[in-house]
Amino acid sequence: MTMPSTSRIAAAVLAAAAVATPAWAQNVKVTPLGGIDGEFCPQDRALIFEDPNGTRVLYDPGRTVAGADDPRLGRIDILLVSHLHGDHVGNAHTKAPNSGTCAAPDTSVSALPNSNAVNIALAKKAKIVTGSEMPPFFAAKLRASGGDPANSMLARFGGSVTVGGIRIATVAALHSNGLDPDYIGGELGKAMKDVGIAGDVGLATGYVLQFSNGLVTYLSGDTGITADQDLVVRGHYNAKLVVMNIGDGFTTGPAEAAYVINSLVKPASVIASHANEVGTIDGKVRPGSKTERFIQATQVPVHVPLSGRTMAFDATGRCVAGC
Repeated sequence: MTMPSTSRIAAAVLAAAAVATPAWAQNVKVTPLGGIDGEFCPQDRALIFEDPNGTRVLYDPGRTVAGADDPRLGRIDILLVSHLHGDHVGNAHTKAPNSGTCAAPDTSVSALPNSNAVNIALAKKAKIVTGSEMPPFFAAKLRASGGDPANSMLARFGGSVTVGGIRIATVAALHSNGLDPDYIGGELGKAMKDVGIAGDVGLATGYVLQFSNGLVTYLSGDTGITADQDLVVRGHYNAKLVVMNIGDGFTTGPAEAAYVINSLVKPASVIASHANEVGTIDGKVRPGSKTERFIQATQVPVHVPLSGRTMAFDATGRCVAGC
């Protein structure tokens, strides 16, 4: 029986869609949640990673995510926090997306004593995965607010956990990780603050994520240059996509970050992060900026995380859309 020509055409279109859809679905989507749409600004840290299986990971919500009600968040399954400095865990946050300016972002809403990360985890019923000695801190905050302390999960150095089909491992980051006494409060917090002592929550961390499509991604957190970036991140995990801090002063600067990428990790591509500057104007890299210097010094494609612009990466770490 001969199929009518219109039916043959329709069948061909459906067949093509069936082939194309799985190819698109195998990409990991990365969406920056910065301070100003379409720009890369001084406080920008937060990224959402969406696995091909639908699991969504929020990394370092910081101060640019407008609390748990930020309409850009959607469903969040996992939060990752590299360390407990306010610009990463979120001691305060903007009152709404696009509040303030790129150069002077709004951070008028206090998230103390919980933190932006804890408040988002409570609202979204998400897991908080951290390493070092941070999980007990998050468990206590969840418990105090009526959440489930078991949602604070440990992935200590050398080990990993798998949540929602994503394997999460912590790796070394050379950076301080003091807990602001304002998170502690009461007489103890006041006494610590008076003498300038921070709480001990162990070492800062980076992360290595293996997504369900095979993409391995290194999230540097705040770090200096470490031998582990060669021996562990490249040698053991073989990371193909990197999110690299470039801000200098507090973390690696553009030249040091480029060395990490070019000579140690050697990924297929890198997303710049934590520039501590106005990195773009009207969506274009600002001439003379640290962002520009990092791009010029780096031998693999550098993707600038413009807030709200979703990028898609294949299993090899190559950006295939939105870059």
